[in-house]
Amino acid sequence: MTARTLRPLALFAALLAALFLSSCTSTEQQSDGHTDHTHSENAGGDAGDAQAPHNADDITFARDMTPHHQQALELVDLARDRSSDPALLELASGIAAAQGPEMEKMSAMLRSWGQDPGSGMDHSGHGMAMPGMVDDATMQRLESLSGREFDTLWLESMISHHQGAVEMAKAEIANGANPEAKALAEEIIKAQEAEIAQMKQMLEG
Repeated sequence: MTARTLRPLALFAALLAALFLSSCTSTEQQSDGHTDHTHSENAGGDAGDAQAPHNADDITFARDMTPHHQQALELVDLARDRSSDPALLELASGIAAAQGPEMEKMSAMLRSWGQDPGSGMDHSGHGMAMPGMVDDATMQRLESLSGREFDTLWLESMISHHQGAVEMAKAEIANGANPEAKALAEEIIKAQEAEIAQMKQMLEG
């Protein structure tokens, strides 16, 4: 084979080699780019999963407000058994509809902070350290009443109970660190202050 014949073959081989190297370089760049993109997504996901800040006041708020709400639901049950006032029964249903889901939120927050949601649920003596809790004697009296007499004592008790919850919620807003807990406290204040105003009107009427 002559030198004139070999020269085109050498050029062709060199061209193939250049194309091969170019393809490899492009593949590596694409691979690197994909790897960097995946790392970026993972980094963003890790940041999104980071535990939200909280402090001891947030834990106290969620832990104490849960049994506080539980007693409100006990009062609702008493109203359903002993009152015949449609307005009071409607109010009681609204309280239950709001406070049940709020209890679930607080339990979820406590679990996310590594706390036992059930640790605050023992309110024997009805946890009189918490503002607004109805004492055992009043609860027993409510159980013995019916009609208008029951309605009056129930409204008075629930007003005091709500005022205690508002006080606890305001303390959370002032001292807590967790945005979700503080937002819940604001919801509690807004709802329960409106219900307090409504119950005071019902007592006057």
